[in-house]
Amino acid sequence: MTTTAVLSELDSNLDSGLSAAQVTQRQQQYGPNQLQERGGKQPLRILWEQISSTMVLILIAAAVVSGLLGKTTETIAISAIVVLFALLGFVQEYRAEQAMAALKRLTVPVVRVRRAGVVAEISAGELVPGDIVLLEAGSAIPADMRILESANLRL
Repeated sequence: MTTTAVLSELDSNLDSGLSAAQVTQRQQQYGPNQLQERGGKQPLRILWEQISSTMVLILIAAAVVSGLLGKTTETIAISAIVVLFALLGFVQEYRAEQAMAALKRLTVPVVRVRRAGVVAEISAGELVPGDIVLLEAGSAIPADMRILESANLRL
């Protein structure tokens, strides 16, 4: 689609952006510009996923076979490896979940937009379809968008 077609489809204007009435209507229609929170994994689920992984199941089967053959030393060694493997995987994944949750709480990006002919800074959560977002060097891209104009853009 051409720039003109995109602006026409979204009922927006490159020079003035959206009007206050359009912004209000679209906020009601589309809601906030936020990803749906699906919540983190529960610790028991993480542990279950570690225990039920293919590698751990193979090791458990090997431990059972060793035990049935009366090889106590091998059974204990394999069982220790299973426990260690599951615990290390659990700790690593649990910490990753905690780190992701902390990053999400850390900051809400602020973006520059052109609305009603005025450039303003708003929370990225307030963006609506048709907003004219002004990016500069170092800016984070706050939503799915189409580049209408660029100068020296490198990705």
